[in-house]
Amino acid sequence: MHASPHCSPFLSALHKGAGDAITAVLQFALPPRCPACGIVMPDQYGFCPDCWGKLDFLSGPCCACCGVPFEVEPLAGDENLCAPCMADPPPWQSARAVLAYDDIVRHIVMRFKYGRRIGLARLMARGMLPRISALLAREGEALFIPVPLHRRRLWERGFNQSALIARHLAKMTGQPVDLLTLQRVRSTRPLRAMNPAQRQKEVKGAFALDPKRVEQIRGKNVILIDDVHTSGATARACTEMLLAGGAASVHFLSWARALPGREAHPSTMGD
Repeated sequence: MHASPHCSPFLSALHKGAGDAITAVLQFALPPRCPACGIVMPDQYGFCPDCWGKLDFLSGPCCACCGVPFEVEPLAGDENLCAPCMADPPPWQSARAVLAYDDIVRHIVMRFKYGRRIGLARLMARGMLPRISALLAREGEALFIPVPLHRRRLWERGFNQSALIARHLAKMTGQPVDLLTLQRVRSTRPLRAMNPAQRQKEVKGAFALDPKRVEQIRGKNVILIDDVHTSGATARACTEMLLAGGAASVHFLSWARALPGREAHPSTMGD
């Protein structure tokens, strides 16, 4: 027996009502909380006013290439590049982050990566969305690719935090996401205690492209996604591999960024 089409509005309303009831019960039992301090919040994916006011948003004038903020706004006509980028230009077209990496951000990243609070991926994606929208307005369509984890690290953690963020961004923007073409084929040691030369050496040969899928990126504008941008060695290695595989451009976007002189505890930095 087939349901009458006249029943559809009633069934839809019934399903919606049941869904709303379940949501109300869950919110009563597990109310939304500020991801930083834990205070009860009306919005599941927002910060309380106090924590919001403490966040260091990276929104001022910055290097056009790496995104490091300028202490003084550059004069008109300047190249708008920082000294390191002029001396050794990164391979990406741009690198941007939403927040400076500090103790509040570190606390959230710790809960995300090691506390398995995977719902925080959506919080991060929502914060990154305005930057994504600006990129898409300039570049048109783009392909999201997360920084991959080595299979050993993926097995230990159970998920790739960058892939979760990329999936949310793809859903929010309607753009495609590729989780398979870029691969981490060699496990690397933590980079936080290494100098720049050691970091570059450590990630050399750590990434590769699946030869059966490389056509997926050829000619595409790629947005490389990560949760935290630290030294840039990992992003540089990924970008070089994507460009070698035929990507038209690579823009690197992260939720947070470690800035010189403003480092928080380094234990969550870099995979």
